[in-house]
Amino acid sequence: MMANEIAIEVERTSEMPIRKIVHVDMDAFYASVEQRDDPSLRGRPVVVAWRGNRSVVCAASYEARRFGVRSAMPAVRAERLCPEAIFVPPDFTRYKAVSRAVREIFLRHTDLIEPLSLDEAYLDVTENKTDLPTATRVAKEIRRQIYEELQLTASAGVAPNKFLAKIASDWRKPNGLFVIQPQEVQDFLMELPVGRIPGVGQVTEARMKEVGVGKVGDLYALELSALESRFGHYGLRLYELARGIDDTPVVPNRKSKSIFAEDTFERDIPLAQTEPLIRKLAEKVWVSSRQNQRMARTIQ
Repeated sequence: MMANEIAIEVERTSEMPIRKIVHVDMDAFYASVEQRDDPSLRGRPVVVAWRGNRSVVCAASYEARRFGVRSAMPAVRAERLCPEAIFVPPDFTRYKAVSRAVREIFLRHTDLIEPLSLDEAYLDVTENKTDLPTATRVAKEIRRQIYEELQLTASAGVAPNKFLAKIASDWRKPNGLFVIQPQEVQDFLMELPVGRIPGVGQVTEARMKEVGVGKVGDLYALELSALESRFGHYGLRLYELARGIDDTPVVPNRKSKSIFAEDTFERDIPLAQTEPLIRKLAEKVWVSSRQNQRMARTIQ
C-alpha cells in the first residue's frame, strides 16, 4: 500500500491532558466504495449524486475533485465542471454496512470511539487493546487492516488532542498518515491558516482578516481580552486552540441531539399542497425517534 507519512514534533503545554488521539478519515468514502465494487469506475471521475436540478453531490472521487467537484455542490454545477463525470446514485445501506465493518476494526484497538459521520471518527488509544507501544503504530495497523480487509484507504492523524488530530488527518490526504508528537506545538501552529480551526467558517474568517488575523500565529499574538471582546465566548476557545490546548475527551456512543427528515423536490410546490408531504416527513421522524427510544422536547 502506497502512503504519505510524515511526523512533526509539537510542543505540549501543561494544560493539555496526556492523551493519544487518532482521527481516522476514509478517503472519498462513498465514491471509493463505488469504485471498489465496480472495477469499471476505477481511475475515472465518479460523482455520487442523483441527477437533477435540485440534487447535490454526496461525494466525489479524487479524479473528479481535480476538476473542482466537491461534496455539497449542486449536481448541475458538478456536471458543468466535469462533463466526463460518471454519476452514481447513492446507496446508503451499503455505505452504512462498510462503515460498520470499519468500526469493527476500530474496536479491535479501543472502545473509546467517537464517530463523527459514516466515514470518520476519533479514537482514544492512550491505552490500546493490542498493546502496541505507540499511537502511531496503532494508526498504521488500523490503516493496514482497512486496506487489506476492505480494499479501501483511510487517512489518519495522530496527536495529543482531538483538535490537532483532526487537522493532522487532512494533512497528507489521500491515504496518508501525519503524526504530531507532544513537542514544539507552536512551530506547527504558527503558520496554519485560521480557516483550518474547527468552527472558523467563512464569516468568522472574514471578521478575523478585518483585524489582521490570517494565521494561527496572529491569533496567538492577541490577548485573551481582545479575543473575547471581538468573538465573545468563542474568544477563549480561540485563545486555547492557538496554543494547541484542547481538553475535549473522546466520547463514545454520543447520542444525536436531533432527529430529522427532509426531502428535495424537482419543482417548487405551492404551500397549500405541502401538508401531506409534511405529514409524511413527520411520520418518518416519529418512527425514527421510537426506534432510537428518544423523547422529543422541541419539535420544529
